[in-house]
Order: sequence, then C-alpha cells, then structure tokens
Amino acid sequence: MKGVMASVPEWVLEQRRRTGADQYDEMWNGVLHIMPVPNREHQDLEWGLETYLRFHWGRPHGNKVYHQINLSPPGGWPDDYRIPDLVMLTPRHFDADHNEYFEGAVDAVVEIRSPDDETYDKLPFYEELGVAEAWVIDRDTKEPEIYLLRKGRYRKVRAVGGWVRSPLTGMELRADGRGKLLIRRIGDDAGGTALPEG
Repeated sequence: MKGVMASVPEWVLEQRRRTGADQYDEMWNGVLHIMPVPNREHQDLEWGLETYLRFHWGRPHGNKVYHQINLSPPGGWPDDYRIPDLVMLTPRHFDADHNEYFEGAVDAVVEIRSPDDETYDKLPFYEELGVAEAWVIDRDTKEPEIYLLRKGRYRKVRAVGGWVRSPLTGMELRADGRGKLLIRRIGDDAGGTALPEG
C-alpha cells in the first residue's frame, strides 16, 4: 500500500527516530519516503551477497562493499538521498565516503526488489549520479538484472547461457528456479555459491 502525507507530523518522525524505524527512510528531493523494514528473506539475501562480494571481490582486489549507506548527489545531503541495499566501490571512488553518507558516483549499487517497492523509481537517480552498474535482484524469485551505464543511460544486460554478467566485478548471476541466487566468477563452471545459504 502506498500512502502520501502532505506534511509528516513531528511526533511520527520522533517515534520513528526513537524506535530506529527511520533507518530505512529516504529523502527524495526534500520529500520523505518511509520504507518498511526488510523482511527476513530480504535480509538473508542481502547479508549473503554482501559477504560473498566482500570475500571474492572486495578484499582480493582492494575494493569495498557496504550495506544500507545513504547515497547523495554532490551537495545534496541531507535533502536528497537513497539507500541502496549494497554499494560497491573501487579505490577511484573511495573519496565518496563521508561516513554518514556517500556523495556522488560509486561503482555499483544493488537493490533487492520487494513487491510494490520503489526500486525501479531509483534507477534514474543512480543514472544521474553516474553509478556504472545497478543490480536489481527480485527478493522472491532471486531473478537478477544488471544495468550498465552507457552514454548517461542504463542499458539492461542480456543473459548469456542463463547468466547475467557484471563487467565491473567479473561475476555472473542467475536464479536457480528454486529460490536461490547463484553467483560465480564469469566462466567458472565448477565454482559458485547459492544465496542465501541454508
């Protein structure tokens, strides 16, 4: 269910701050978007993907992977930001890190799409920032989509043999049809991991 309030009462904001419910809220050009807490399945997939990427892409290559980081355009904090599920950075974008928020382009973002959420509405924001790759993974089916920035616009990557490839990370992803996301290095027929684990 989507709802709009012309003005959010201060008591609502205070209650959200007090309970920690505001940690997923986003500000879109000065308009508050209140997001629900991700369910357990979402959190399991996010944690598993973050862990895999940290150990197989981040640490071995001097890159970084973070979850639930405020991402703002230059000069936009705190009035304009989104919170991707994951953010991936190579050293050339480490200067985006302002601890409480990241400013400007990062290398890639990951959005785990839940029914009726605003994942696809966020893509133009990431395009404008210059984020090179945007991954969208369906929470329920685990079907992955990867969008590459080309001439300022996202283009959806076509699957090759059922796998969607990420040029940035050298990884490929696909849904296994049984509720798991498979991820592996491109062309590594013997390797790979099914997420979430368990």
